[in-house]
Amino acid sequence: DVQLVESGGGSVQAGGSLRLSCAASGNTYTMAWFRQAPGKEREGVASIWSDGSPLYAASVKGRFTISRDSAKNTLSLQMNSLKPEDTAMYYCAAARWWVDVPLQRTKYNYWGQGTQVTVS
Repeated sequence: DVQLVESGGGSVQAGGSLRLSCAASGNTYTMAWFRQAPGKEREGVASIWSDGSPLYAASVKGRFTISRDSAKNTLSLQMNSLKPEDTAMYYCAAARWWVDVPLQRTKYNYWGQGTQVTVS
């Protein structure tokens, strides 16, 4: 089984930066960050395969950077130039296989508890 624990959320002013981290236990192949704002569906933000190849949603491309440390089994999301519309609960997700559509939430069966990001 895989357990995921996020950290690093908080409140920041528009234009600021935050870094999210996710500690994973167990083997993972594809990992991703999702977010869910009140009243909206959970959406994919960024994903990364085991070879380090990233994929970004258009809304965050150029502002967010996803990375993973396989030795430490951790996933990170560096968020720069934050906007109020980035406000949401952010979730770490993982799968033990190659995911063909990595920003689709139904592709993952392991989820963290979420960490809140608020941009004002």
